[in-house]
Amino acid sequence: MVATPERIIDNNSTENSLDRVAVLLMGYGEVESYDDFANYNEQALNLLTAKFAPVPTWIYPPIAKLLAVFDLHEWSHQHGNFISPHNAIFERQRSNIEHHLQHTWGDRVKVFKAFNFCAPHLPEQVLEQIREEGFDKVLIYPLLVVDSIFTSGIAVEQVNQALAKPANLQEHWIKGMRYIPSFYNEPEYIELLAKMVEREISHSLSSAYLPSEIGIVLMNHGCPHEAKGFTSGIDESQKLYDLVRERLINRYPMISVGWLNHQTPLIKWTQPNAELAGRNLIELGAKALVFMPIGFATENHETLLDVEHIIESLQRKYPNVNYVQMECVNDNDEFCAMAAQWANPQIESLLNDEAMVINPSLATASHTKGHHHHHHHH
Repeated sequence: MVATPERIIDNNSTENSLDRVAVLLMGYGEVESYDDFANYNEQALNLLTAKFAPVPTWIYPPIAKLLAVFDLHEWSHQHGNFISPHNAIFERQRSNIEHHLQHTWGDRVKVFKAFNFCAPHLPEQVLEQIREEGFDKVLIYPLLVVDSIFTSGIAVEQVNQALAKPANLQEHWIKGMRYIPSFYNEPEYIELLAKMVEREISHSLSSAYLPSEIGIVLMNHGCPHEAKGFTSGIDESQKLYDLVRERLINRYPMISVGWLNHQTPLIKWTQPNAELAGRNLIELGAKALVFMPIGFATENHETLLDVEHIIESLQRKYPNVNYVQMECVNDNDEFCAMAAQWANPQIESLLNDEAMVINPSLATASHTKGHHHHHHHH
C-alpha cells in the first residue's frame, strides 16, 4: 500500500499490469524569438480565429505576417524587448504537477507538455514522443485557459489530428484516453483566487482605503458571442466569475468581471471589457483598482501586456487612482497540488480500465438509425 496525505492507493490491484499513464498538459505556448511571430500567428488564426471570424484560409499567411509587424512593435519597441515568461512558467507547472502525481503513482505516471502554437512542443511532436517512450494511455489536460470546449477543444482537435494517421491500421497504439475539460467550478481553485485577492488587498491597500473604495476587476478570457455554433466558454467563465465574486462580495462590494477580449472587427465580444469594467468601478467611487486574472492559470502576453495597456489608459484619465496588477496562479504550489489532485481519479480509471482495442480499418462513414422496426405501419 502507498500512503499519501490525500488518499491510500492499493498498488497491488494494478501492479500486475505494466500500465503507465502519460499526462498531456496543454497550453498555448508563446514565442521567445521574434522570428517566430508570423508562424505563431498563422497557427492561432487557423485554430482560434477560424472558429468565429469569416476569414478565408488563403488570407491567413499574409494576415499573420502583418500581425507579426504589430507584435514586434508592441513587444520590442513599446515593452523593451519583452520576452514572454509563459513557457518557463508552464514548464515549472508541468514539473510541479508531475512531482505531486509521482508522489502518489511513482514512475507509472509522467507529465508531458504540449503547446498549441509552438514547435518543438506541438501536440503531434509530443504524442510521438509519448508513443516512443512506451505509453499507450493518455490523459489530455488543457491548463492555460479556464473555460470550455472552445479553447480547451483546440487541444482535442490537435490531438485528433495527430492521432488520425496511425502507423498500424489493424490496431491503434492508444489503449486508453481521458480528458479534463476545465476547472472553472473547482472549489479549491475558487478559494485560492479569493485568498490571493484578499492577501493582496491586506498587504497593499487595506490601511489606506475603505473596503467600498477598493474596486476588484476579475479578468476572464474574452469570448466571442457567435462562434459558428461552437460553445465559446461564456457560460463556464461567467460561472467562475460568479463563484469568486460570491466569495469576496460581502467584504468588498465593488467587484466587476472584466473580459480580456481580442477586439476583432465584426465580432461581438463579451462585455464589459477589462478597461470598461475599471472605468465603471471608478465612476462608482473606487479609489484603488485591483486587476486579478481568474480565467488564465498561466501568465501570458494577455495577462501582462494587455493589462498593462489597460492600466496605462485608465491612469491617463484617472491619475489619482491606485492601480494593482496581480499575477495568475502560475506555479503556486497550492495550485499545482490541486491540479494534480484533479487528475488522480482519471489516472486511477486509466490504470484500472481494460485496454481499449481500436481498429481504425473498421471506421466507415454510415448513417445508422438507433432502432430498426421491421413491422408495417397501418
